[in-house]
Amino acid sequence: MSSKIFVNLPVKDLAASKAFFTALGYRFDENFTDHKAACLVLGDDSYVMLLVEPFFSSFTTKAIADTATSNEAIIALGQDSRADVDRIGEAALAAGGWPAKETESRSPMYTRSFFDLDGHHWEIFHLGAPVDPDAQG
Repeated sequence: MSSKIFVNLPVKDLAASKAFFTALGYRFDENFTDHKAACLVLGDDSYVMLLVEPFFSSFTTKAIADTATSNEAIIALGQDSRADVDRIGEAALAAGGWPAKETESRSPMYTRSFFDLDGHHWEIFHLGAPVDPDAQG
């Protein structure tokens, strides 16, 4: 069974968040975007709804996580190449994000992690071919 995924994230400044993710090379579906929410398109069946905090709060009885002191999730996005990982990682930092961790290059995974403008934790990764531990070289 295939499912579409919509991750909902609270944001303080919707216009700033849209500018941030546009700088990373992503686009928004304007059919599902207004002054309270923006539909960030990650792929054919993957979306993030950026919701202004009061609108986000209307969907839950729990408090919004304080991303200065805790993580509510880590959003991991696979890319086609290490170059794509680096391009998005550098764009995130240039657009006002900050590093979550050092770049990791554990074979076969290459990962860049950053926090967005609202402190949400993102990991951009590329999975290369697995290394054969029995290979001699």
